[in-house]
Amino acid sequence: MAELGFVRLGFGAQSVEYTLAWEEQRRVHAARFADEIEDTCLLVEHLPVYTAGRRTAPGERPLDGTPVVDVDRGGKITWHGPGQLVGYPIMKLPRPVDVVAHVRRLEEALIRTAAEFGLETTRVEGRSGVWVLGDPMEERPKIGGLSLELDPRLHDEEFDPRLNGPEYAPSNAGQRREDRKLAAIGIRVAKGVTMHGFALNVNPDSTWFDRIIPCGIRDAGVTSLSYELGRDVTVAEVLPVVERHLKDVLEHAELRPRDIETA
Repeated sequence: MAELGFVRLGFGAQSVEYTLAWEEQRRVHAARFADEIEDTCLLVEHLPVYTAGRRTAPGERPLDGTPVVDVDRGGKITWHGPGQLVGYPIMKLPRPVDVVAHVRRLEEALIRTAAEFGLETTRVEGRSGVWVLGDPMEERPKIGGLSLELDPRLHDEEFDPRLNGPEYAPSNAGQRREDRKLAAIGIRVAKGVTMHGFALNVNPDSTWFDRIIPCGIRDAGVTSLSYELGRDVTVAEVLPVVERHLKDVLEHAELRPRDIETA
């Protein structure tokens, strides 16, 4: 595979408003499709924003009317903001595009990144992204005095964790010893070229996630490198490590078209 280039759009005091970065994504995407540039990964820290993928349900959005940017990626609603490293790998893939394989490569690079900082992460079957696994069900503390078999998030279709306080807040999943997502992934492929990408929680204020149903998942939560490691980790620390692992995984990938079953 060809060499992967990186563009750092802005971090910290130079964080970039989401729609400006989205516009830059589209510009780079068009240039990559026309073979005017090589594969390029944009890296950025955003000002606070909620973005909703095409599968987002109305009941997963903020209840207080906080604005949400609707985007053309897959997946559901999430948050971007300070303390989170966001990456947009814009790459030309062989057709028919194997989207799942691309997502798995991004997950692998982020799993390696977390491991370098001393945190073991993994994939969860049926759920994209990078996860820290919780304790076995029988060892987790009861929520609101209820056993897990009666957890209303799983059995009451009208139960809304956004209205039920810190016991059910996604940001407190670590205290409940539940599965929690360290990095979210949502992509789009247009004309054989990828857009959007990943968001790795480094040291954000995770309570931003409590206003929504992150990624539409009610029975798990979110976490960050800083929370899991028990020390402050900065985006500046993580940035070169992510670049190195993305470069290693994506440049050495054996790209193949998606298999097509024939009758």
